[in-house]
Amino acid sequence: MEHKASLGRKAFLLSNSVFLFVLSALCLLPLVHILAVSFSSGSAASAGQVSFWPIHFTTAAYENVFGKPEYLRAFEVTIKRVILGTAASMFLTIVTAYPLSKDPRQFRMRTPYVWLFVLTILFNGGLIPWYMTIKTLGLIDSIWALVLPGALNVFNIILLLNFYRNLPKELEESARIDGAGSWRTLWQIYVPLAMPALATTGLFTIVTHWNSWFDGMLLMNSPDGYPLQTFLQTIIIKLDSRYLNAKNAELIAQMSDRTSKAAQIFVAAFPILVIYPLLQRFFIKGIVMGSVKE
Repeated sequence: MEHKASLGRKAFLLSNSVFLFVLSALCLLPLVHILAVSFSSGSAASAGQVSFWPIHFTTAAYENVFGKPEYLRAFEVTIKRVILGTAASMFLTIVTAYPLSKDPRQFRMRTPYVWLFVLTILFNGGLIPWYMTIKTLGLIDSIWALVLPGALNVFNIILLLNFYRNLPKELEESARIDGAGSWRTLWQIYVPLAMPALATTGLFTIVTHWNSWFDGMLLMNSPDGYPLQTFLQTIIIKLDSRYLNAKNAELIAQMSDRTSKAAQIFVAAFPILVIYPLLQRFFIKGIVMGSVKE
């Protein structure tokens, strides 16, 4: 038997839909504006004539960014960083969170280890010791300098271990009875069931590696090793004179500082805009279940 919605219910649904539409527009319109500015001429952008549609359409800003071997090299470095960094981080997070999710009766040192990890959030060793450690290990000017220092994220560990603790303990007990060891139980039972939390932590890791630029500037002595964000920061924000020559002088004339920054923002955001919808169905579930402590 179907029940007709009351007038108050209909009013609530309508107002809720309008609110969500306005909120979505507030989130999307700035990005649309940035895209329009990036495809506009430098003079129109500088004069503030661009709203949500390009004025004097031109791809000069993008040609200036994509038309360089240096850009392709930086893009390749970032792709390597994202792949290696995400793989290393996810593996270390999985194998670290599993024992820390156990009851203290199963793992006596669990609580001291958890507090040891938490202390790394509360207290930071500082930039100079961080740099000196990486230099002493001989990682400067290598891709591993961008991957290893941040490979073990404590927030991701806490999120995943809480997710593990919410899984029924009977699953592990059944696996033990069937003769499965800890390693097999982890990879064949816990990891498949923890896909929402793993998708969430994976998304955090990908975004972190993709957006990082400061460590590339510190740890790479040569521009050839710059990741994408560091390279874009160099040629677009600073407009480094090394990349301004007669060959691209015509493109520079069609650009402005504003169109260049708009192109940078959109190029940097586009891969995440593609990845996020693919992981969205796992995201909320992973955050909610991973944040609940029994």
